[in-house]
Amino acid sequence: MEEIYLSPKISLIVTVTVGLFFIALGYLNSKKIINNKNYIVGERNENTFSLTSSLTASALGAWILFGPASAATWGGIGAVIGYALGTAAPMWFLYNFGPKIRKEFPHGLTLIEFIKKRFGSEIVKLSLFLILFYLTIFLIAEVTAIAFLLKFISEIPLWITSGITLIICLGYILRGGFKLSIITDKYQFIFVILIIVLSVFLILDGINQPIYELIKQNSPNAFDNKYLPNYSSGLTFFIAVAATNLFHQGNWQRVFSAKSNSILKSSLIHSSIVIFFIIFWMGYTGLISYSLNPKVIPDLAFFELMLNKKNSLVVIAVLILAMSLTLSTIDTLINAIASLIIVNGNEINKSLTGKEIKNKTNLLILFLCTIVFLLASKGFSILYLFLLADLFCCAAVVTIFHAFFVKKTNPKSAKYSILSGLFIGLLFFPNQNFENSILVGKLISKDFFHTIISNNLLFFSFLTSLLVPLIIIISYSFRNSFR
Repeated sequence: MEEIYLSPKISLIVTVTVGLFFIALGYLNSKKIINNKNYIVGERNENTFSLTSSLTASALGAWILFGPASAATWGGIGAVIGYALGTAAPMWFLYNFGPKIRKEFPHGLTLIEFIKKRFGSEIVKLSLFLILFYLTIFLIAEVTAIAFLLKFISEIPLWITSGITLIICLGYILRGGFKLSIITDKYQFIFVILIIVLSVFLILDGINQPIYELIKQNSPNAFDNKYLPNYSSGLTFFIAVAATNLFHQGNWQRVFSAKSNSILKSSLIHSSIVIFFIIFWMGYTGLISYSLNPKVIPDLAFFELMLNKKNSLVVIAVLILAMSLTLSTIDTLINAIASLIIVNGNEINKSLTGKEIKNKTNLLILFLCTIVFLLASKGFSILYLFLLADLFCCAAVVTIFHAFFVKKTNPKSAKYSILSGLFIGLLFFPNQNFENSILVGKLISKDFFHTIISNNLLFFSFLTSLLVPLIIIISYSFRNSFR
């Protein structure tokens, strides 16, 4: 039996108490929703603090407790920097794309409206599938992450935590929608900042020598500028995370909800800075943990540092942090999925329209959360789930966002470029042990590939998913210029 850091009873009490706090907060602040648009983007009057806190809180889920530290254990400082830059980068991109789409769609609700105007309904269906797939995988990963944590600290079965977390979130988000998510994000943002700062002091205080010297001495490859994974992993995580979050409907809801473009821009700058430093620190804890114990389980690197003194108050603080991160993200994800169904559901099924659309959407969300519950209870790798979802969006990012700069587009070439990028990317996408892929190791022996390719399958998977659509788009534009 694994070591228990906190009794199951106390862990569940803390979890439920945090959940009830946000449910009560939701009901106290919720008001009658006048129409579906208010349910989706509020009253479009968010100020800098509310928008900054919401952008940050919704971007930082419980995955930050696992993913960055895990990546750092095998990718070195490159993975840490790439992960941090990749998570912050969507805010920089939205700094440019946001005002443009707000100008073109002053009453906009989703990115799909822009895609439909540029490409037509055929690409809309494909884009909806990719976005909903990504958001669903993200949701599964988030619920899995908090379930993993409670199993680690208290040996609570995954299905119990998964069920409790989803019930808590559904208890308030289905009532108040987007505006309620914004309100709860403020409190979740404060909790996250306070406990992250606490973790810095606790971890650094427990180490008797300079951190840099410790890592360089025990993990020389982590800072070695000749160590290839420092570059390939950094680029991989930057491409994967940066590209994917541009399709996050929760981000676009916040873009449309800003009171003005100046407030939007300042909020995006502030949130990108906060996000970068938090992800960088979380990744850095992976380097520290691995340097102290090379046998550490990658996903648990951060917790090995935080919980090594077995202080119950510290464990409770970590649990509050994890619940705040989880709820801030999954309420954003659930509302993002609901908003897509309400606004664009008729593109999927003609029955998803009319006055009862919100009730129909809530039923679909409940059905989806049942699937999420079943899959999260299986305990799949959190980082692997994210990477799979990232690949789907990477295949579409060049094609879709190229349309921001080119008014004339061809739906057929756009569809072909996205599907080609996804197909080639999946051929290189590694299995869960990151040793083989469909193409490298299964269809064709690894002996036929250079070690640079066979040892960096994830990098080439994302690289090809970006380059193939880019080549197709450039070829199409070049051909048309001579007509």
